[in-house]
Amino acid sequence: MNRFYRTPPPGESAPRFALNLLTLGLLIAGSLPAAHAADTELAPVTVVGEDNSGYNAGSASVSGFGTAPLLDTPASISVVTDALIKDQQARLLSEVLRNDASVGDSYAPVGYYENFVVRGFSLNAANSYRINGRSITGEQNVGLENKQQVELLKGLAGLESGVSEPGGLVNYVTKRPAPVRSVTVSTDDQGSGYLAADVGDWFGAEQQLGLRVNVAHEDIQSYVEHTNGQRDFASLALDWNINPDAVLQLDAEYQTKQQRSAPGYQLLGGTELPHDASPRRLLGYQIGSPPVTNDSLNLNGLFEYHFNDRWKGSLSASRSRVVIDDYSSFAWGSADGTYNHFSPEGGYDIYDYRSPDETHRNDELQASLNGRFDSGFLGHDLTVGTSAFRRIVDQHDPINELIGSGNIDSDPEQFPRYDGPIGPSYRHLDSRQYGLFFNDRISLNEQWQTILGGREVRLDERTFDEQGTTTRHTQEYVFLPSAALIYKPIENLSLYTRYSKGLSLGGEAPWFATNAFEILAPTVSRQIEAGVKYDWQRISLAAALFQIRQAYQYSKPNDDGSFTFTQQGEQKNTGLELSANGWATQRLQVAASVAAIQARVTGSGTPAYEGHQAINVPRLRASLSGDYALPWFDGLALLGGVQYSGSKYANREGSVATSAYAIFNIGSRYSTRIEGYDTVFRLTVDNLFDKRYWRDAGEYEGDAYLFQGAPLTARLSASINF
Repeated sequence: MNRFYRTPPPGESAPRFALNLLTLGLLIAGSLPAAHAADTELAPVTVVGEDNSGYNAGSASVSGFGTAPLLDTPASISVVTDALIKDQQARLLSEVLRNDASVGDSYAPVGYYENFVVRGFSLNAANSYRINGRSITGEQNVGLENKQQVELLKGLAGLESGVSEPGGLVNYVTKRPAPVRSVTVSTDDQGSGYLAADVGDWFGAEQQLGLRVNVAHEDIQSYVEHTNGQRDFASLALDWNINPDAVLQLDAEYQTKQQRSAPGYQLLGGTELPHDASPRRLLGYQIGSPPVTNDSLNLNGLFEYHFNDRWKGSLSASRSRVVIDDYSSFAWGSADGTYNHFSPEGGYDIYDYRSPDETHRNDELQASLNGRFDSGFLGHDLTVGTSAFRRIVDQHDPINELIGSGNIDSDPEQFPRYDGPIGPSYRHLDSRQYGLFFNDRISLNEQWQTILGGREVRLDERTFDEQGTTTRHTQEYVFLPSAALIYKPIENLSLYTRYSKGLSLGGEAPWFATNAFEILAPTVSRQIEAGVKYDWQRISLAAALFQIRQAYQYSKPNDDGSFTFTQQGEQKNTGLELSANGWATQRLQVAASVAAIQARVTGSGTPAYEGHQAINVPRLRASLSGDYALPWFDGLALLGGVQYSGSKYANREGSVATSAYAIFNIGSRYSTRIEGYDTVFRLTVDNLFDKRYWRDAGEYEGDAYLFQGAPLTARLSASINF
């Protein structure tokens, strides 16, 4: 149970200095349409286009070793562009990934770092998240202010990243230096304040050095009571064109965030969903409970040298470090004997959880060589390289003390908090991976290509106890092959099939298991996928059929009522994905996706967990976002969308299910010029009909939780380009 829910200091209010700027911006925003309609003396309006590429990205770098056209990439990849992120006013990755129907929440409480389930498999904070292709620690909510696009590779990525989860990879692509000077102010219906600046340019006689700086401050007024917080972000991107053949790119970003986190609900008596639960109530509220503090630093760099027109080499390195002061008063179980569930009447126990100075660090180094050459009638695009990766986790043994009880229908009493000692910090995990890889795209003729690749992984992983004694030492050598065949009958149509093998880190046993906190050995996963991609005019269409198999990891019930975390049996997920992104007409652009997934468990040794859909995986999910530029009002566009999720099971037995739901969103964007400056106003309203729904019904470190979706939320922003 390390990393539960968290909370901020009593009576603390977030700074509100940004709201004065916001008030001015919002008054301007509200007056513009009226002034235009009344034919006042406003200067003539000029339509301002922020991003001609819109919501459709033609390439991605998450699958492979360098940027490649999506049409030529034999994998299912979703790309959310900066234009869509801005129009939806997204602040968190969950608000970005809602655009892909294959993605759901997998323990993403308000105020804490988020995780996700992709294709029915949970991602892993250890190695499922990347910036510019290099690993970062997933125990952070990465700032979006300096991101050009967010890429999601769905499915196995053993060739690309070595040890990773079968669900996929999330890759953030940073903005590069450019002549830009922009300020954005924003607020929402809760009174939050947001101020961000984006400044960049090229310098030198020949414009060889480029810099870009992004800074942001956010005062978070959460819809969940008592969970307000604040966030500060700063980043720097540097590009140095050393000479025509050599380029150096460096990125650094720092973020600090403080916010009390909101615990999830649990099933009532293990058999019912909570009744009339409010998304605004903070369960287990204790006035003295501190906030979760998360300080993150991400550094990465790339040096690339072109030997000639056909061959180039690259060297990249990264460091990602996150320090978390993890405090919480959280609701779990019930004193009436209900285990891992609330009582039938909604009663729960309150625990005082403390894990200060929890440090996670990822370091990665990679060198590669890429070249194009011919062998007879075959054309080769070959990449070979080597990589080294290290992940360490330093932490105290967490404090987890029962202090009282409460009920979901009212605020609990205030109980004395734990005042005992906290043990010393020690190295909990030291995991090292070394890899040799190759990837060869072979062109047989104008229509046929095959891609053959593989990565030899050496995993050397140790876990330790408080005395520094090794509790587990895993050494494993695994070859992870990947093979694909691509057929392009015409230039803008691609059909592919692909086989991949992956290696995933073992899960960590929950605190209540007989083998508490034990990290299991890595598991092998396999995937087959077939798909089709079609670029028609200005819209990209895609379909993919896949099957993924992985060892089943879960807390197995014992005859004496205890649980043991184990690997036994297999989970097999089979699914179909459909997507469309781009301009459907001259004025309408869309981002749409549908995912149908069957997730089944076999051979687990627990028959009650088999023969039905796996926990927290709906059979059908869909997402649609649209942007329509009005023909009779220059610069004004209407935005809208809907996210649909089918019913999903909230327990492994498959006896309790959440209801299906559809969430509707609307908004608008108005682009104009004020005093000669390009200005864009945005209004978004999410969950327009204030729908109550369970967005997450999964497990985290063995504990089952239910998280409600956000109520109606409105945001208003103004961006000025100087």
